[in-house]
Amino acid sequence: MTNATALVLFSGGQDSTTCLAWALERFERVETIGFDYGQRHRVELDIRPDILTQLRAQFLAWDDRLGNDHLIDLRSLGAISDTALTSDRAIAFAESGLPNTFVPCRNLLFLTYAAAVGYRRGLNHLITGVCETDFSGYPDCRDDTIKALQVALNLGMDRRFVVDTPLMWLDKAQTWALADEIGGGALVDILIEHSHTCYQGDRTHRHDWGSGCGACPACDLRAAGYTQWRRGLERLPTS
Repeated sequence: MTNATALVLFSGGQDSTTCLAWALERFERVETIGFDYGQRHRVELDIRPDILTQLRAQFLAWDDRLGNDHLIDLRSLGAISDTALTSDRAIAFAESGLPNTFVPCRNLLFLTYAAAVGYRRGLNHLITGVCETDFSGYPDCRDDTIKALQVALNLGMDRRFVVDTPLMWLDKAQTWALADEIGGGALVDILIEHSHTCYQGDRTHRHDWGSGCGACPACDLRAAGYTQWRRGLERLPTS
C-alpha cells in the first residue's frame, strides 16, 4: 500500500466495483465519485451505497481507508445525448458504426469532473474501469484517449494527476479473476449480489453472474466472462 490518495469513478457496476477494491488494496485514502447523467439504468446509482456498506463490513482493513462518496448531477449530458443509454430505444449500431449505447464525451466529462473534485480534495490518482479489450467500440475507452486526457488535465490544472486504468487490457473473464484475487469469494459475492451492469436496469431476473435482463450487450459480456472464468477455475489442478 502506498501513501498516495485516490478517487475512484464508481458507478455501482462490476468493473468500477473491482477497481474500487483494487484501489483500497493500494492507497491510503480512497474516495468515490458517481454521476447521474440521465441513464436509463439509473438503478446502478441506487445500489452504490449498498456496495460501499458491504465492502466496509466484509473487509475491515478497507473501512478506515474508504472516505467520502460524491454524486454529481450531469443530467444535462443525457438531455443532449441521443443514445440508447439515455432514452428508451432499442440497442443497435448507429450509422457511424458505433453502438448507439455510446454516450459522446461521457468518460471525458467524468474524468474532468473527477479531476476537479480530486483537485479540491487532494486526491492525486483518478481510477476508472475503462477497458480497450471489451470496450464495445467506445473511442473514449481507448488507452490513447485516457493518456491524452491525463496530459490535458495535468497541463490545464497545473497538478500532477495519474489516471489509473486497472482493467485496460483485461477481458471480462480476467476481470472476474482479478476480483477473486483481490478479495476472494467475499468480493465475488458482492459483485454478484449487489453490482449492476444491465443496460435495461433490470434487477428482477437473477442469474449465476448477478441480476440483469440477460439479453443486452452488457449482460452478454458479463455472463460470458463469468462462464469463462468459472470454467478456468474448474480446469485448475487440485492439490
